[in-house]
Amino acid sequence: QAKYLAQIILVGAQVVGRAFMRALRQEFAASQAAADARGRSERPQSAAASRITGISLQEAQQILNVSNLNAEEIQKNYDHLFKVNDKSVGGSFYLQSKVVRAKERLDEELRIQAKDEKEKGWKAET
Repeated sequence: QAKYLAQIILVGAQVVGRAFMRALRQEFAASQAAADARGRSERPQSAAASRITGISLQEAQQILNVSNLNAEEIQKNYDHLFKVNDKSVGGSFYLQSKVVRAKERLDEELRIQAKDEKEKGWKAET
């Protein structure tokens, strides 16, 4: 009797393990497809900045609560969120670091846009 019970438990564990691995592979594939789609929707420089900073432009805008890339609004929201998330006032270091990363990502996007505009202006002159 104990032998059969052990076999049933073993077979059940194998079935659950296989199902878990299959679900894990499917989730990984879906994640890769979503990342590839995001990468295709952004300009190459912007996609590279997202990979380097580890945060997408959209996520950075959500964190700092900005809908367009306005340097003054970004700085104002950054200053406020950085201050309220300071650990010395009971804030969260994790959230504060997310705010810093979001600002870095948006600053990089502003630099990319400025460079693109400068190149367009230079090409229009020639």
